[in-house]
Amino acid sequence: MYVMVYTTCESKSEAEKIATILVGERLTACVNYFPVRSIYSWKGAVEKAREYILLCKTQKKNIKRMERRIKELHSYECPAFIAYPMNYGSKDYLRWIKENTD
Repeated sequence: MYVMVYTTCESKSEAEKIATILVGERLTACVNYFPVRSIYSWKGAVEKAREYILLCKTQKKNIKRMERRIKELHSYECPAFIAYPMNYGSKDYLRWIKENTD
């Protein structure tokens, strides 16, 4: 099974660093990242921030390792980590993910 992992980072440089390491360690085949504005509750206050969303394509078997690695690399005390199942993907694309992840 294949999944899309969602996380956010506080800066472009952090997003690039985490993405590069995850791809280099074959935990994910690809990471897309893009800027976003977030409004969220944190420790009893409403916060506003500019962040970067990362979308990581990988195999389900890598989820726990990815979560640990993101926590190690991340500047946030509680980084977002959500894995969505891929209900469909082209055979060629899914094979590419499999070939580029451990």
